Amino acid sequence: MTPPARRGMSVTLCRDPEAFAALGPEWDRLHDSCATATPFQSHAWLHSWWLSYGTRGRLRVVLARLDGRLIGAAPLMLAHGPMPLLVPVGGGISDYGDVLLDGAHPRTALAALERGLARAARHAVIDLREVRPGAAAQRLYETWRGARARLADSVCMELPAAPVEELARRMATARAQRVRAKLRKIDALKIEAHPVPEPEVAEAVAHLLRLHELQWRGRGVNPEHLRPRFAAHLVRATRAMARRGEAALTEYRMDGEVVAAALTLSSAHLAGGYLYGADPRLRERKVDVAAMLLRHDARQAADGGRGVLSLLRGAEPYKNHWRPEAVTNQRLLMSGAALEPLLRLHEARARLRDRAAETVRERLPAAVEWRTRLHGRRAAAVRS
Repeated sequence: MTPPARRGMSVTLCRDPEAFAALGPEWDRLHDSCATATPFQSHAWLHSWWLSYGTRGRLRVVLARLDGRLIGAAPLMLAHGPMPLLVPVGGGISDYGDVLLDGAHPRTALAALERGLARAARHAVIDLREVRPGAAAQRLYETWRGARARLADSVCMELPAAPVEELARRMATARAQRVRAKLRKIDALKIEAHPVPEPEVAEAVAHLLRLHELQWRGRGVNPEHLRPRFAAHLVRATRAMARRGEAALTEYRMDGEVVAAALTLSSAHLAGGYLYGADPRLRERKVDVAAMLLRHDARQAADGGRGVLSLLRGAEPYKNHWRPEAVTNQRLLMSGAALEPLLRLHEARARLRDRAAETVRERLPAAVEWRTRLHGRRAAAVRS
């Protein structure tokens, strides 16, 4: 997409996937300028997601330019359900959703995006999922002049980006000693981390996903992680993001054999381990895989000057051992005044689903077990 020749402020709606693909260089500059951006707002991640998951005719990316320079972007798509919605590109497999604002012109970009979104959403409700506290979309929500509603979304665990020795000091003394002993055992087994070079990314991603499936077999692996479209997305996105220092694929080898692999995603101020796989034999040998991966990710995040090491979505018990901060993502609903009845209906449905899910988790543990078995059967169907 060629920036407009005329000077001044312009807001456009990109609906053409080829034009979206061509935005890469200026999108990358905007992403680098936005202090709250996460790796899930990078162009490589979003465009690769679209190639795997996008639906023809539904792309809706709001772009704001000042004197031809891209200063704001809202990567959205049209979704049809009980009502038309504008939802983030990257949904489902992205841990954070957001818009982008140029750090040099945040107020101008914010005002322009609000105008563009108001036009784009004349017949739809905007539904922004997994918005991190402090994100640019939170500022958009605060200035929105139409109808709006805020709901809680997923919980993410966050640690300061510091070496594991420093993180261990956050723990109770006895637990910290156990962690240090586990790390010494990993060193004694001579498990070594090796970065994967770009030419080997496709093969390494395939191996990571095989290990991931083995690790979760019988325990409810996410069936999406076994689908070819997900693998294709990871290969494309990892290759492109690695060139910009936004992704690192690491293999862990013991006696020359790859026994674990992990993908870490990064932006200027945040890093997080996105997906990993480990040979079940490590569990049999009492290897603490989570501690092994966290040690490596923490060192990379600290060396890269990131402020936050995110453990991403989920409040699994092993994460709590490190005493992380629980940060709740937000779900932001917005619409024009004329569509407020639809927004309130959508809000009510979302709150009802959330309450039902919480009730199942708290009072019907058998249902949770049934859901795990269902995931297992779906995964088996995907494998076959």
